[in-house]
Amino acid sequence: MSYVIFGRAIKNEHLALGTLLTAIGGSIIMSRGGSKSEAPQTTQQAKASIPIKASSNEEEEFIRKFVEEAEKESNH
Repeated sequence: MSYVIFGRAIKNEHLALGTLLTAIGGSIIMSRGGSKSEAPQTTQQAKASIPIKASSNEEEEFIRKFVEEAEKESNH
């Protein structure tokens, strides 16, 4: 038995093979490894990457000291 697709007779065997190859090929392609993400940042790198937006240098130093003191208290 065969089916007529786009005006051509296609055998059942060819349709079955096409279906199997498409399913297997698609699963192989989807299971391949994707792009590797970067390693997570350390705490120090994360702190350095966060900008402190202060209106003056004194305010920035105050914020940095406050954060350091808060970290020391939380480590106890």
